[in-house]
Amino acid sequence: MRNAETVLGVIRDRGRRGLPLEDIYRQLFNRDLYLRAYAKLYANSGAMTPGTTPETVDGMSLAKIDAIIDALRFERYRWTPVRRTYIPKANGKKRPLGIPTWSDKLLQEVMRSILEAYYEPQFSEHSHGFRPNHGCHTALGEVVTKWTGTKWFIEGDIRQYFDTIDHEVLMSILAEKLHDGRFLRLMRNLLRAGYLEDWRYNATLSGTPQGGVISPILANIYLDRFDQFVEQTLLPAFNRGEQRQVNKPYWALKQRALYQRRQGRSGEAATLLKQLRRLPSNDPQDPAYRRLGYVRYADDFLLGFTGPKAEAEEIKLQIRAFLRDTLKLELSEEKTLITHATTKAARFLGYDIVTQQADDKRDAHGRRSLNGRIGLRLPAAVVEKRCALYTSQGKPKHRPELQNDSDFSIVSRYQAEFRGFVQYYLPAQNVSWLWRLHWVMQTSLLRTLANKHKVNVRHLYHKYRATTQTPYGPMRCLEIVVERGDSKKPLVARFGGIPLRRQKKAAIVDQSPELIREGRSELLQRLLANECELCGSPVNCQVHHIRRLADLKTKGRRERPPWVELMAARRRKTLAVCHECHIAIHAGRQTDSMSRSQSLESRVRSKDSCTVRRGADGKVLAKSR
Repeated sequence: MRNAETVLGVIRDRGRRGLPLEDIYRQLFNRDLYLRAYAKLYANSGAMTPGTTPETVDGMSLAKIDAIIDALRFERYRWTPVRRTYIPKANGKKRPLGIPTWSDKLLQEVMRSILEAYYEPQFSEHSHGFRPNHGCHTALGEVVTKWTGTKWFIEGDIRQYFDTIDHEVLMSILAEKLHDGRFLRLMRNLLRAGYLEDWRYNATLSGTPQGGVISPILANIYLDRFDQFVEQTLLPAFNRGEQRQVNKPYWALKQRALYQRRQGRSGEAATLLKQLRRLPSNDPQDPAYRRLGYVRYADDFLLGFTGPKAEAEEIKLQIRAFLRDTLKLELSEEKTLITHATTKAARFLGYDIVTQQADDKRDAHGRRSLNGRIGLRLPAAVVEKRCALYTSQGKPKHRPELQNDSDFSIVSRYQAEFRGFVQYYLPAQNVSWLWRLHWVMQTSLLRTLANKHKVNVRHLYHKYRATTQTPYGPMRCLEIVVERGDSKKPLVARFGGIPLRRQKKAAIVDQSPELIREGRSELLQRLLANECELCGSPVNCQVHHIRRLADLKTKGRRERPPWVELMAARRRKTLAVCHECHIAIHAGRQTDSMSRSQSLESRVRSKDSCTVRRGADGKVLAKSR
């Protein structure tokens, strides 16, 4: 059986060459694809969240993978309806979220990896959502670097996109290049699996399972048809002309200024040059010159047009007609706007996007260097909304829910919240506005600590204030140091110390790129070893999962069971155990096999220093150190 990377490499090559994909269903019998999917999903917090059944990632085993493959081989696999819950949106409304069972999630990830390998080389370069090595910053970077001179922004948003995807249209798009009836039938059954809300079954007649692992790639495949329409129809029609014609009043005035300078009248020449800088050098109304740019992130898209507003309205009408007639989608009227680029800002991915205009900004050669360039700005409403999370009645507040945490963890939490927000808005020209957020969060942090220790805020500020080095020099911050003895470095938690200076190319992206590694992860090696890490039994190994390492802590001086000691010593949230030990762990009792096991110290030492070679029947043939 070929390993997962080899299979996906072959599929990726066919996608790169645009060849149809056949015999996909048989790839679902490859156990290595499921191991790869498990290695990617098990660390997610949602892996321990049950769907409509109690099944979670806890108890994952090779036998479970084999059961899924066996059901698929005889076409007996049935999707379980997802459990629907609701999460709040920015506008106060709620978005439905579906939570699949673990087996469905695992199979969806295998199908997603196959679809991504095939379709990713074919996706448009203007699509940035839910793709490896793409994200919000790559989409914004395309706007900044390629849209110079834009006059109109066309903001687009599709109404309830994930809930209104037409199943027949999606299946017809997939059937064009995926020539495998069994795979398509499995996909159709997934789309129609339904959901449970208040334990009542509801059918899904449209849309993709929002919250499902496979939904993002299906959404991109669906809207790739829209990307093709824009690239093959709109862009060729509204991109013409190499450059604008010269602006005759500008060049006439420039000739007069040069003449006055040659005549020695420098004062009159300087006056004419000042007038010159208020005129465009090229004709802004040139009918032979048009430019149209396009970028999309998930169901939000933005077009930048250089030309008259009447043609921008025509572009909007063509987009609405295509989405309605071809993809059975509707534009959101309140969010689909045509914005004048130099007088108003278009809102896209949380940024205000404008075309800058400043005649007095010149480069070293005296030329206007800012006019027509795209600017990214941090909206004031975004800063105020973020500050509101840490204020009450306009003043910074303490957070009573953190009273039981240590000072170190409280400072670390505030820093993580501040750093993540700052890193997203570092490309903004006015990122310095976040100093207000810094003051609000720092005051809230100090009040939280002061309320916990019943001391004065000023006292805590002087106690924890420090200086840290940055690429721009030393900066003040709050710092807590936890000593750990002579052999280990101290733990350091800081709040602040982040320079609020613009970075045109910020390093953060909303999706971490997938790294293809040779060999297996440490967890998969332990699972495939098929040896219980508690009692040494070589039969029916499963993986016990916990949500957090903090869950291993026990109150008082009560003796911890061996499995807790082993996980705490290794600092792992997983433990490969046999079926009997796994049942005992959940029952809170100690089995005979656990009581007969070696001591913690000897077991950890033997795991690290011994190599065990087993025969086909699982018996130990030899051990070496």
